[in-house]
Amino acid sequence: MAIVGGFDIHRRQVTFDYLDTITGQVRRGRITPACRETLRHWLERFAGCEDVTFAVEGCTGWRFVVEELQRAGITALLAEPAETAERRGPKRRAKTDKADARHLRTLVAEGRVPCSWIPPEHVSELRALLQLYADLRQEHVAWAQRIHATLFHLGVPSLAGQLSDPEIRARLAGAGTETGLSPAGAQAVQVALKMMDHLETELAPVHAQIRAFARRQPGCKALARELYGVGPLVAAIIWAFLGDARRFSSSAQAVRHAGLDVTVWSSDGKGPPGHLSHQGPPILRFSSAVAVSGCIGVAFHRRSRRADGAVVVPPLCLLSDARAGGGYGARHMDGLGSRCLAGERRRGGSPSAARTGMPARAAGG
Repeated sequence: MAIVGGFDIHRRQVTFDYLDTITGQVRRGRITPACRETLRHWLERFAGCEDVTFAVEGCTGWRFVVEELQRAGITALLAEPAETAERRGPKRRAKTDKADARHLRTLVAEGRVPCSWIPPEHVSELRALLQLYADLRQEHVAWAQRIHATLFHLGVPSLAGQLSDPEIRARLAGAGTETGLSPAGAQAVQVALKMMDHLETELAPVHAQIRAFARRQPGCKALARELYGVGPLVAAIIWAFLGDARRFSSSAQAVRHAGLDVTVWSSDGKGPPGHLSHQGPPILRFSSAVAVSGCIGVAFHRRSRRADGAVVVPPLCLLSDARAGGGYGARHMDGLGSRCLAGERRRGGSPSAARTGMPARAAGG
């Protein structure tokens, strides 16, 4: 390689460090401000160079850097942050922006960059749209929780699961002291309802965009066809955030990518209990976790009791069945996960599942 380098991205500046392998000259510095236009102008110095490679960590801001590198005809490598840090070695060293850029440049020169998959533009756009939907849904859930907290704090009977009822909303919107709410409490509830109405207005077109994309994209249609109960929203999440499945040699790698694998640290049989690694896309992990936690109860309720009410199937059997990707547990996991995330009212499922509050929790991922 003629020129190898690395970028360390921050909101105010992009620190660079690159080496000309022919002359041995090393250049370091900062690109300010950290924006697309400034970076595009800086990359003009490599016009006409055929063999230029830069690496950048997959943190916030990587997208515009990679896109500008590709636009300039430069090979872009997206480094996985955790593995990149691990390849520094066990010795503690000073960590600075210059050191991070130099470390990336060294990995590129040695061919040891732990590369991540760079999604195409249409996949990145869908990811941004899904994240927007999740953020809006999370805000919607937060306002609903504020209403429930206010009602409970003032001693008003619980309305859990009833805020979507137009009659309940109308009664709360015109609530006064006769309902048990104080003037300030009634005002807080009315403002929260207005915010929920506004968020629902913004959510509807975003949800419609995602559904339209999932219904015409072959990968999403295959997921909905092959996995019973998967709706357009869940199919779009899996397709967008799982990425190119050909890079996984086993299902265990896909589980680890979602951050659902159990991490254990122990020595001589002693150590804390295992916990989820929490690596990978949060929206993919959270939607999968909520689907599992809800569907296990549904599937267990349907399969685990005989006519006399005796329990015959332990829940862990259903959990392993669902994780294996087949069987009854897996099908109902996908079905409930779709309803949890999209708020869809599809056929099937347990009536009790709708009362668990899963749709509200699932959207926060």
